Amino acid sequence: MSTVAVPSPPPTASEDAESLRKALQGWRADKAALVGVLCRRTAAQRAAIRRAYGFLYREPLLNCFRDKLSRHCLLSVDFWKAMILWTMDAAERDANLVHEAVKKKGEDHILALIEVSCASTPDHLMAVRKIYRQLFSCSIEEDLASSPALQEPLNKISAGRLALVLQMLISLVSSYRYAGEHVDMAVVKLEAAQLSEAIREKQLDRNVVVRIISTRSKPQLRATFQQYKEDQGTNIVEDISSHCSGNKFARMLKSAVLCLTSPQKHFAQVIRYSILGLGTYEDILTRVIVSRAEIDLKQIKEEYRARYKSAVTLDVADDTSFGYRDMLLALIGGED
Repeated sequence: MSTVAVPSPPPTASEDAESLRKALQGWRADKAALVGVLCRRTAAQRAAIRRAYGFLYREPLLNCFRDKLSRHCLLSVDFWKAMILWTMDAAERDANLVHEAVKKKGEDHILALIEVSCASTPDHLMAVRKIYRQLFSCSIEEDLASSPALQEPLNKISAGRLALVLQMLISLVSSYRYAGEHVDMAVVKLEAAQLSEAIREKQLDRNVVVRIISTRSKPQLRATFQQYKEDQGTNIVEDISSHCSGNKFARMLKSAVLCLTSPQKHFAQVIRYSILGLGTYEDILTRVIVSRAEIDLKQIKEEYRARYKSAVTLDVADDTSFGYRDMLLALIGGED
């Protein structure tokens, strides 16, 4: 459920474009005005504002944002990066997040790949792949297969396991899962047993595990994991953690399982991780808030409160500052 509060009735797209133009004038942009307009509009309304802005001023709105980002690279980088991502179409945004993940180093970027692949609907993932090709003249699969940056955080594992990690990621981003509710119980029982054997023997990198996680529908997987729990008396995510701790492939698999079947739990954990400790992982926090605000951020907030006995709104406010904080809080909305 969306947390974006839209005024009723909203201004026209041309009126909003004029407001943005005024806010962007001068050396320092009026960040409060930008937040007041764009963070109170739906995806369709933001798309209309971009079209109106380009028509009225013969300049793409995102180019204006990037110009301001280049001027304020030290003081407002987090705000401008978040604003650019928020103003993009959802598929365009995720394509850019995937491209950044492929090119940059670190397991956190692998996590972004998994989120886009597994927490999306089949049609949305198809749209991401299509616009990725248009923007970068290459497929996601090609970039994944040839990315040295992606391999570096995994360089302590064997060549064979690394190949399977890449196979898993490529299978996830190229999957088009059945979107209906039908579940085959015979397959559920078989694959629950196969997963149990792989976990028990600490061999998560078997081809059968990759096949199950990267091809089965979400209802089928939920039924399989429920069967696993009934058979083993334990949750599959907990067993992955306890039997295969310290295994990079296991951490990747656990994230995929959660994104596929319990995305709100996954994203609540990621928000907590991004703000826990002395510093803030702004890129991670931005990615979650911006990408989930119009999907299920309300449920993520509820999961966060139940799990951590605290509010996302308060924790984000305590850990961020200035225009960046105001933007995130506008998207997060109030606490019930």
